[in-house]
Amino acid sequence: MRNRQLHAAVAAFAEEAAWQLAADAAEGAEVPFEVVEAGGGRRDVPLYCYRPLTGAFIEERASLLGRLPSYLPAVHALAACPGVDAYLAACGEAQVPADPRRRAEEALRLLLARVFRDSTDFALVPERLHAAYDELEALVLEGRALVEVVAAVHGLAIASDEIALGDSLLLARADRCTDLPPEVCAPRADGRPPVVVALRWEAAPGDEAPLRHAEVRLRRLLCGLRLYDAVPVALARTGWSRTGAGRWQPFALGESAPPVRGVLAVPPAQEDELRAFLSLVGRRTPRHGEVAWALHRFELACSRSAPADALTDVLLALRALLDPEGANHGRLAARVAALCALPDAQAQTIERVVHAAELERALVAGVGPGDEALQPLGDELTAYLRAVLRDVLCGHLEADLRAVADGLLARADEQQGTIA
Repeated sequence: MRNRQLHAAVAAFAEEAAWQLAADAAEGAEVPFEVVEAGGGRRDVPLYCYRPLTGAFIEERASLLGRLPSYLPAVHALAACPGVDAYLAACGEAQVPADPRRRAEEALRLLLARVFRDSTDFALVPERLHAAYDELEALVLEGRALVEVVAAVHGLAIASDEIALGDSLLLARADRCTDLPPEVCAPRADGRPPVVVALRWEAAPGDEAPLRHAEVRLRRLLCGLRLYDAVPVALARTGWSRTGAGRWQPFALGESAPPVRGVLAVPPAQEDELRAFLSLVGRRTPRHGEVAWALHRFELACSRSAPADALTDVLLALRALLDPEGANHGRLAARVAALCALPDAQAQTIERVVHAAELERALVAGVGPGDEALQPLGDELTAYLRAVLRDVLCGHLEADLRAVADGLLARADEQQGTIA
């Protein structure tokens, strides 16, 4: 068995179908029979036996079986597989429906006919289900294997058992999951249940290396969570992967992140907002250009253990977005204030950005302050950078941030002149 999701969906439907078919038979519904020659008698006296036509009995009840709760999940799981037509052909079906859902429905009907072949009481025998499913999976998956990757997410708490983010990615509470590596389920220091990110997909021969694919997806998720809220969530240093029914194997996710300060708590009412935000950011994140470069610097800043390094990353990102003319131009602080501060707080914001640049020069000279003094200022500038990147990626600000900031400053000067 390589695909747990497909197996679970098909097995659940087979079990419910067994109950329904057995109940119909017990209530008097007759299973049709055919007479076949059994052999074993004398040449001149052939022996015959009655064979139940369970396939016909099942087909007559297709609409009833289609109303079972497990029917649609099984159909959808099968419709997503690439080789359902091969299974239908192997079962002797001459006409293969063009519609994927119709193909999946036909495959389920044929699977039930194999599971209950020659049965009149429709008792579900695990060995027969296992054999029929193995036959199905071997054809519909065409050499594909289910790959699963999980990793603990520090600094995140969710109220629901899980939050599906789409595209085979979800967040889940470890205490509500089964069959996870023990290391992922280790209790947190604050007593909250650990949260894990889980990624599942079908890998075909020749696909991108599974761990590389997982690292890219997890890094994008982490960046989205850090843009969503000021809490610097982090992934565990070690992730876990397995293929098919194999054992969980550890792999390195990257360098250690700084200690998490605070918790990003996601109540049920906030799940749709988080899901929509992560989806939007994922679609609009550029791969090249100033915004992409600044976003990479933002990720680096959030991963730094030393506040001095984080402060430098944030200043570099802000300069790339807002001050291409260079430090001698002296417009960075005013542009940051125009985009990120209310009018009555802009003077203070300018002062803080200028102070950060002065501290950076002191750090280069080796006479800068310690981490405790740098942390609050670094957090403040990171919040400015986060706000700018969020607004660009969500479409609230144009990518030409310099032009937007200069326009705001020009209008402010005009208003000031009018008042004077």
